[in-house]
Formats: sequence, structure tokens, C-alpha cells
Amino acid sequence: MAPCTQTGSGRLSRGLLLLCALLGTGLCHVGAEAEGFGQDARTSPPVAVFNWTAQLVEETYTNITQKCWEFFVDLMRNVTVSELCEWKVISRPYSLLQACLEDWADHLHYGYPNALAEQYIFRSHRRYFHNCTLQHQVFDPPQDVLLPMIIAPICLIPFLVTLVIWRSKDGKAQA
Repeated sequence: MAPCTQTGSGRLSRGLLLLCALLGTGLCHVGAEAEGFGQDARTSPPVAVFNWTAQLVEETYTNITQKCWEFFVDLMRNVTVSELCEWKVISRPYSLLQACLEDWADHLHYGYPNALAEQYIFRSHRRYFHNCTLQHQVFDPPQDVLLPMIIAPICLIPFLVTLVIWRSKDGKAQA
């Protein structure tokens, strides 16, 4: 395939140019002269045509997700082992990984969530966050505490409604 270049006055969208820059040469085939277009002033120059097959989209998304992963790993190098389970510290790199995977899937009309994106998310959990649930386990309160906390407001509502109705009737009688 030809390198990412542009001939004539055909224009590439900024997203496709960025994609070409990220992936290097070989994926953008632009500038091939179409049949029937000469140098005649009455005819328009050829326009870049992209024939994105499903295989090409999948290959492109695979390459981009690898770049997303490498960026995430680079960001995680700044996080110490003791900070791996602190959401304030890891939320930015983790959110950037997820956004990168999702945005490129949307841009390429690949569909999200998808199996490849899930693999990278699972890989991040296995590599960086596998011990977090053991350190910060969340427990439900015991049933003898939980049940009164649920029933008390439910029983209080009819009492308050009765009190409001009784006071509103009492107020009208005095007027």
C-alpha cells in the first residue's frame, strides 16, 4: 500500500490523518488516480476513497488498542505499589484507557463494549489491581442492624402523613 499522502485537492478528515499518524504507513491508501479523470479544467480531481472492510477495521482497532495499552502502562509507571488501590491516583490513567478504547471503537464504528477492549480492561485488573479487593473489602451490615434501618423509615411515613392531615384539618376548624 502507499504511504499516507494526499494528492490533488481531496481532503482527509483530521481523525483519519491522526489515525495515519498513529499507525504509520500502510493503512491509508489515498491519492490513486481514478479512471476517467484527466487534467481537464471541467472535471473535478479524484477524491480519496476508503474501502474499510471489516478485517481492516478490526486490524486498525487492534493496533490502536495496543497503543492505548502502551500509553496506560506508561502512565501507571508513575504510580507506586502502595497507591495502586487508591482511586484518586489511578482514576485518571484507568479512565484514559477506557476512553481511548471506547472513543476509537466509536470512531471506527467497531462497537463498544467489545471483546478486545474487555481483554485490555481485564489485563489492567490482573496486572495492577488484583490485590485491591483484598485490602479494601466492603461488608454489608448484619441483618439485625439492616432490617430496622429499612423498616423504620417505612413505618415513619404513614405516621407523618397522618400527622400532616390531622394538623391541616385542625387548622381549618379554628379559622
